[in-house]
Amino acid sequence: MILLLGLLCSIWGEPALGVEEDIGFRLEGDLHQLAVSNESVYISTQEKLYQLSHDLTLINSLNLRGILKNPSQQNKHEFHRVSINATWNVTFIVNVLLPFVNNDTIIICGTTGKGCGYCEVLDLRNISKLVYREHIQMGPRRNSRGSVNFLVNVKKDSVQTETYILTAIQKDRENQEETKCRSDLETINLQNTDQKQSGGIFSASDEGETPSIKTEAGVDFVDGFQINSTVYLFSNLASGAKTNKVCLIWLQAETSKAQTLKSLGGATLSSSNGGEGSRLLASSVIAGGEQVFWSGVFSLDGKETNTELLLFDISPDQSTTTGTDPDFYYSSNKPNKPSEPVALKPKAVLFKKNNMNSVLAVRLNSWMVFFIGTTDGQLIKLAVDKNYQSTCPKILYRTSGDNRVFPKIHLDPVDKKHVYVPFKNQVKSVPVSNCSAHQNVKDCLSAQDPFCVWCFSKKRCTFEGDCKDGKWFSIPAESKQKIVSQMVMQHSTGEIKLIINTHLTVEQPFKSNFSCQFSTSSTQICQETGQQPQYQQCTCILKNSLPTDDLDVNVKITLGETTLEDQIKVSNCSNINGDASLHLCQRCIRAGCGWEQNCCSWATDPGQKESTCENMKSGINFFKPEISSISPSVVSFYGRNNAVLSGHNLTHVTKVRIQEDMDCDPKESPVRNNNGTSLTFHIPSTETKGIVKVCVLLPDGSCHGNSEIRYQSSPICTDVKPPSSWRSGKRKITLFGTNLDLVEGITHADTKDEVIPLMNRSFQKLTYETPEETNPAVSSSTVFLIVANKTLKCNKKIVYYPDPEFTSFTAFKEGEYIRIRIEKKADKLEMKQEELEIWGIQGENKYPCIKKKQRENKTEAFTCEIEGLQNSDIEQIEIKYGEKLVTLNKPSQVLLLLTCLMILLIPIVIVVAFVIYKRQQKQLTVKMNRFMEDLELDIRNDIRQGFIDLQTEKADLMENVGTIPFLDYKHFASRILFPENDTLITMCITDIGQDVVKVELDEGCQTFSKLIQDQLFLTTMVHALEEQKSFTIKDKCTLASLLNVALHSNLSYLTEVMEVLLRDLMQQNSNAQPKLLLRRTESTVEKLLTNWVSVCLYGFLRESVGQHLFLLVSALTQQISKGPVDCVTGKALYTLSEDWLLWQAQDFTPLKLKVLFAVGSDGEVSEPLEVDALSCDTVEQLKEKILNTFKSKFGFPYNTPVRDVCIELEKDGSFFPLQEVDAGSEVIGELTKLNTLRHYKIDDGATIKVLSTKTHPPLSPQGSVQDDENFCGKYFHLIDPDVVEEQGRNPERKKLKLKEVYLTKLLSTKVAVHSYVENLFRSIWGMSQSRAPLAIKYFFDFLDAQAENMKITDPDVRHIWKTNSLPLRFWINILKNPQFVFDMEKTPHVDGCLSVIAQAFMDSFSLSETQLGKHAPTNKLLYAKDIPKFKQEVKVYYKQIREQPEVSNAEFRDFLQGESKKHEGEFNEAAALKKLYEFVQRYFEQINEKLLSNGAPTELLEQLQHVKDLFDGLKSCSWN
Repeated sequence: MILLLGLLCSIWGEPALGVEEDIGFRLEGDLHQLAVSNESVYISTQEKLYQLSHDLTLINSLNLRGILKNPSQQNKHEFHRVSINATWNVTFIVNVLLPFVNNDTIIICGTTGKGCGYCEVLDLRNISKLVYREHIQMGPRRNSRGSVNFLVNVKKDSVQTETYILTAIQKDRENQEETKCRSDLETINLQNTDQKQSGGIFSASDEGETPSIKTEAGVDFVDGFQINSTVYLFSNLASGAKTNKVCLIWLQAETSKAQTLKSLGGATLSSSNGGEGSRLLASSVIAGGEQVFWSGVFSLDGKETNTELLLFDISPDQSTTTGTDPDFYYSSNKPNKPSEPVALKPKAVLFKKNNMNSVLAVRLNSWMVFFIGTTDGQLIKLAVDKNYQSTCPKILYRTSGDNRVFPKIHLDPVDKKHVYVPFKNQVKSVPVSNCSAHQNVKDCLSAQDPFCVWCFSKKRCTFEGDCKDGKWFSIPAESKQKIVSQMVMQHSTGEIKLIINTHLTVEQPFKSNFSCQFSTSSTQICQETGQQPQYQQCTCILKNSLPTDDLDVNVKITLGETTLEDQIKVSNCSNINGDASLHLCQRCIRAGCGWEQNCCSWATDPGQKESTCENMKSGINFFKPEISSISPSVVSFYGRNNAVLSGHNLTHVTKVRIQEDMDCDPKESPVRNNNGTSLTFHIPSTETKGIVKVCVLLPDGSCHGNSEIRYQSSPICTDVKPPSSWRSGKRKITLFGTNLDLVEGITHADTKDEVIPLMNRSFQKLTYETPEETNPAVSSSTVFLIVANKTLKCNKKIVYYPDPEFTSFTAFKEGEYIRIRIEKKADKLEMKQEELEIWGIQGENKYPCIKKKQRENKTEAFTCEIEGLQNSDIEQIEIKYGEKLVTLNKPSQVLLLLTCLMILLIPIVIVVAFVIYKRQQKQLTVKMNRFMEDLELDIRNDIRQGFIDLQTEKADLMENVGTIPFLDYKHFASRILFPENDTLITMCITDIGQDVVKVELDEGCQTFSKLIQDQLFLTTMVHALEEQKSFTIKDKCTLASLLNVALHSNLSYLTEVMEVLLRDLMQQNSNAQPKLLLRRTESTVEKLLTNWVSVCLYGFLRESVGQHLFLLVSALTQQISKGPVDCVTGKALYTLSEDWLLWQAQDFTPLKLKVLFAVGSDGEVSEPLEVDALSCDTVEQLKEKILNTFKSKFGFPYNTPVRDVCIELEKDGSFFPLQEVDAGSEVIGELTKLNTLRHYKIDDGATIKVLSTKTHPPLSPQGSVQDDENFCGKYFHLIDPDVVEEQGRNPERKKLKLKEVYLTKLLSTKVAVHSYVENLFRSIWGMSQSRAPLAIKYFFDFLDAQAENMKITDPDVRHIWKTNSLPLRFWINILKNPQFVFDMEKTPHVDGCLSVIAQAFMDSFSLSETQLGKHAPTNKLLYAKDIPKFKQEVKVYYKQIREQPEVSNAEFRDFLQGESKKHEGEFNEAAALKKLYEFVQRYFEQINEKLLSNGAPTELLEQLQHVKDLFDGLKSCSWN
């Protein structure tokens, strides 16, 4: 059922924030049509058709612009849709938008130019797919206002049913549309939906005729729908001279189109006043129930101000004959004497409120819930019980402006928890209820919301559908019924009985488990013998008589496992006495007593309510107060402070009551300054817009007067003019917007404590003066509107500029006027002439100057004229802007003379400057030529040296690397499992030195360990955790690693779990791009796979690959140290990474040094050791090279670490120490240069002695400067700091260096280490004994099997899956992190080089051919020629694995069991189980729900609860 939406109103603004959180989609253009199906939400605007998901996320959009070919030839039109930016000449205006769910299509029809019809059939799931199109008329020719269309199922016979489109088209008797396109459509028509139907799709014919329903009257259709076989149509009809009447048409959809239309019957619907002239604005059927109930929004005055919501029973009247409606008739069979239609009267007036214009009705059990939209932008929810009594209305959504809700609201057909509310250019999805906001039973039931129930199993307030086990209770079946009521009775024996009644909707099993407890703060008050409680009543026979004062009684009511607590006041009914009054009567009824014969007595009637007291008169002799006026009487929904109420007899008034027509949530405001004829009070804020009633309260509780206050939308500021102010303030500013007459004051962001008074205001404009801005840091200030106790932000800001600067003036006589011209510096203030006041001063007299204004290019000049003066001798002028007064004096003659002199000197200065410039230009040319010659020579030398290095580079780097320092398995595993969490490493990994002891787990850990051995539980737990938004990627990785530790003793089971989770992941990604599978680590199973591969390949890594990886890292380290390395930045001349290339270094010289090692403490030394060094090395770098040479020479490290070593230089037979920094160190700016060997003038062959600081303490101990936290900020080495002053003193330091010249160093480094790279790569994809490791073969076969199951035939997909699983997920991690495998430190520079090698490694597995150009990165170019060869080797590697015999399950299980047994006892399983349980504890409820939804057996749920109980008792896992 689709209502065509086309009524657009020019005053609509932008919807604002809702009262509750909502989802919205903003449209490009105004909304025309809205339709909702189980698949999507469909919206048409002037130029687009949108397809949205149910959460209003864009799926598709379709442009409605196009080219209309043959526009002048009837029946030869051709509409072709074009892209959004293409040329177009016509727009397809959609007037019909019908999702045809049974056919998986959506039908859109409308007009294309000059009212000619056009229809398309689109795919329901993808509107960009066109199924069929035809140029044919369906629906109205112009806009869709006043027309209705929907699908009708006509039952041909007992078996066959046909679906047709019913179109009911608006008819305006006065304005008949003219068009060149012919159409056979009448007022009501039926047209085909399928090509297979007789006449073809969209045909209106039926067995040789074109049946239709006609009318002579003007008609606007409002709504239509089908219930069972009956079709209902609602319209507003203007017939003859009579005023408008609301008509209902019935049709019986049976046999054929003609029989359906012939079966018409009619009725008229009257409003509550029964008079003519009412108009139907909106409609909604209330589905369900034996009778057909329907609700309509009626306008009593023909407009949209005085509106009411009515309920009708529109079940067809079977007694009337068909075809006898007085206003409508079948085809040409117009009746001569039309009969009077049946008159239907409303069953109930449900709601009266101004400005209602849309409604949606939903049935919930015995309740009806109405969602009502208004023309001022509100969505109201109203619940009505079976007796047609309503609860208090609730505002679900409210706009800040008066934004009209469109006439049709839709319920989300999928979850039925949201409604779609259409506005002019957006659609909102608003929740029907916010049940979760109610924290306890009492709040849940007190909300009087039929959507909400209290769920026993979840112990919270939910939607009924969310309570899975169906065990819940809800609000009573009657509106405004208290959940707990009381009655106090006195037996003839004098015993007093307190009777408690509960009013709930409860299922029968819970009624038997019903009990009550009564107590006061001190004792039990009930006798032990008494009536047993039976739902819904409990009885308490009081032990003692009631006290004189009220008795506070706590009542605890138990239903099943749920407890409802309430506190009531019990009073002695005979003590409630006094003069009969409304207040006394209400007190009596509320205490549970009875009111009879104008006095309070013990209760006898259980049904007596406060309505008994409505006709009571005041018992106090006050003069009746009268209200004459309230100022202001129009406020925003934020209320108003200090409103004034005037009237008569106000002396005894205590409060002012404000409430809507219904007695819901009255608000009472205390009065102040009451003098008997006027008083002040605060008008409170509200959630609703509209008119409320106001009365004044007397001490007896009676309320008098019947005045009104209108709540409107809050003020909105849209523009500010002028948008700037001078800093001294007082500039007149005008704000533009809506409802600005409700603003009470203005404030600026930086002066919020200062309220700026208003100058004047109206609905759309408001003026005020800006405050002074003394803070120079503030350049702009946000404007805030003060409304009651709220400050509303204006969308525009006031920009502050310096005050205007007036420079000079001139005065001269012109006719009868003295004209004054004032010069002002140009600024951005855009001053207007009316903002200035100017006076001319002559002698002691001031003369006002009449202003005129003119603009020039660089200055602003203001001109004004003074009347009545004879001469122009004006000595000074005064200028006033805002509150600031500026005085300008007439310029003196001396100043004019100096100005002329300066003008004459300007040409002389220009000539002198030109001569000097030409001489300097000649000198500069000579100097530049010399500089370019030197630069060319330097670049030649650099290129030559790079060529020499490249041709002479050899791979003779290592002599002796010593023993390879492999990490043992558990430390390797710990760095793979927990790379960034040392705490978990310490907790879960048994440290070196500890005995491998079999640990016995306590009961909690044993039970939990057994539970995770259940595959259904473990996979369900993983899925449940991953569904939680708060479960981060870091949590997923931690979970996977903890499972590796906890299940390391059972790797075969862990493998099975991983396979199940991988299959689930593949199914999730099956509809997406399969090539992206396993590319990143975004799920638990992807991290689990990384860990699994690492565990299974550790042996292969150590035996086959480890040595080659260590040799490569060692070779890189040695190659880097061959050339200069900047000690501060780490950059080097020899590297593989351009980012780490040291291209700014100065020249250096290689040195061979003789190094002596001090032996003992008597001055003895060792044999000399020859060490290679560079003249640019720092002292610290020389130490490292000495110790590295020692280790390479002898195969073991020197016995003293580098930080405990000091070195001395032999000079003239004595030794003196070398230090990193000393008194002679070079200083540039604030940076100190580290001492190098060149600084100490160390020559080739010099002798160096090495000493230990422990045996030979230095005279002046100096710690390493590298320990300084600000090392990089205080020191430099080879890269000079950029200090301008140094360039003049040492120009040779700043010789131009070109980075590109040194790129050959990357290639020479590659040549040096290339053999190690090749050996490493081939050890990885080599096949030992023509057989890959078992784990690789097993997992690759698993991936191939899954590809076959998913019918993936593309070999590239399988290749990518394998590459993402093994090289990307494991080998790249090892290549870039050798510290995971060896006991070594990785420097950032080595890390950069390894990244280049890792990139080449991954490129070898790539299927795409990369085209490299001159702008390609160097890390790609470096190995560009090697990659094709590596790719061929990889293809052979994958082929060999594929052809290798399959690994049997038993063989692989034995391998996994062996790996588990080999490393038994190396992991702390109990600690891992404890950390795993923390996840279970945090998401226990979600895991439990997931198990229930997956159909887990009861035993599994009980086992999970048992684990929770054990851990809750023990608090943690402990060792036995």
